Amino acid sequence: MDNPISEIDKVRRQLMTLERPKKLKILVVDDEPDNLDLLYRTFRRDFHVLKADSGINALEVLAASGEVAVIISDQRMPEMKGTEFLSKTVPQFPDTVRIILTGFTDIEDLVEAINAGQVYKYITKPWDPGELKAVVQRAAETYDLLKQRTEELHRAHAQIALLTFLAKVTQTTPNLEASLTSIATAFSETFAADGCILQLVEKNTLVNTQGTCSNTGTIENWLDQDPLTAEAIASGKIQVSVNVPKDQKLASIAQYPDNQVQAHFIIPIIYRSEVLAVLSLQWKQPCTLREDELELIHTSAQLVAIALTSSCCIKTKI
Repeated sequence: MDNPISEIDKVRRQLMTLERPKKLKILVVDDEPDNLDLLYRTFRRDFHVLKADSGINALEVLAASGEVAVIISDQRMPEMKGTEFLSKTVPQFPDTVRIILTGFTDIEDLVEAINAGQVYKYITKPWDPGELKAVVQRAAETYDLLKQRTEELHRAHAQIALLTFLAKVTQTTPNLEASLTSIATAFSETFAADGCILQLVEKNTLVNTQGTCSNTGTIENWLDQDPLTAEAIASGKIQVSVNVPKDQKLASIAQYPDNQVQAHFIIPIIYRSEVLAVLSLQWKQPCTLREDELELIHTSAQLVAIALTSSCCIKTKI
């Protein structure tokens, strides 16, 4: 592709229109109704607040709602102490930040919990609302940083796996259609796409040879009726719609709503200025790819082109 940086900038601008800050979820746990209500009212404007009146009920809330950024728990509760409850959340939700509220001098329990990494901080009752809000805000920022680093690590592993796989494909000459399917599967998994199609192109026209992957097991190929695909082949540049329902140029294309596709990337696979194939990445929700993922798409497309030229079926063409 002639200018991959400008193409990334174009897609980045589209992605920015989708970014909306979301309230983090926090869980407040206290057996005293007045305290529980006060905690809820203190944080409801800044966070999506879940609440429970015991450790047992809190575990049920987490089981139903999933991970939260911060848990604020009273220490002295019937049936289960706060530190005991928090310790039970660590295996499943290691990134959650935990805060204990205590009106008693349970130093031994608190020290043990803090040393075990189960408690981020403890606040004594009666707490100062301003202090508590500041502590929870710092806890939420800590959670955000932990999640960001975890996601970056997972993403790096996925990217390395994709590039390693594509590099191996370039060194072999397997069955072409099986190779196309393997590549489509690798892209689908790396970018969490709901569907992926890698279809060959001859003389700027789609041909039947293709590889597909779908999280439902089947995927309809309607690329020959897709204006984004036609433009990608004609221009040799990536074509993107990050939010199809709001894209006027695709409003009349029935295949998008029929297949529940709400975001679509078409990447032309180019070798020596010739389009060898197109790679279609499809999502059932508006797309939120990061900048490094966009750059990976460009890099990977070049490796796919090399992989395709390594196949005897493609070699006869170029």
